[in-house]
Amino acid sequence: MQIEYLGNRKLLESRKVAFFCSRIVSSGAILRCYDWATQMADSSNVVIGGFQSKIEKDVLHFLLKGRQPVIIVIARQMYKELPNELINPMNEGRLLIISTLPNAVRVSKDTANKRNLYISEIADEIVFGYISKDSSLNELFQKFKEKSTLLQER
Repeated sequence: MQIEYLGNRKLLESRKVAFFCSRIVSSGAILRCYDWATQMADSSNVVIGGFQSKIEKDVLHFLLKGRQPVIIVIARQMYKELPNELINPMNEGRLLIISTLPNAVRVSKDTANKRNLYISEIADEIVFGYISKDSSLNELFQKFKEKSTLLQER
């Protein structure tokens, strides 16, 4: 696998907590995810994720507003220009962006699944904000059950 990095690679040496959430989510799960993101802002863990779904993007937004170190793993080519929200965290040394598929122009279901597997493999702990019934996240949860936590009621 060809991988490209942008930012503070030392974050890979820290304890990493992955965050995933299905695109389809209950209202109760949304609040639990936001509460979790707020709690993480006070921890020393690095949060890693693809931050692709709406809730994952919201969680990233909370984390970036604080002092939390973050690793964003993208399932496509590296940014040509950083989004504004990422500039300060990058300059502060608390951001690493990893492109797991630098030849992919855009994210597909296949590239997203490969990215999520990569994140799960390098994470020390995985938190699932919500897993909808038909989500591909179910497979990840089962495969990495020993280091996974589910915020939702099942």
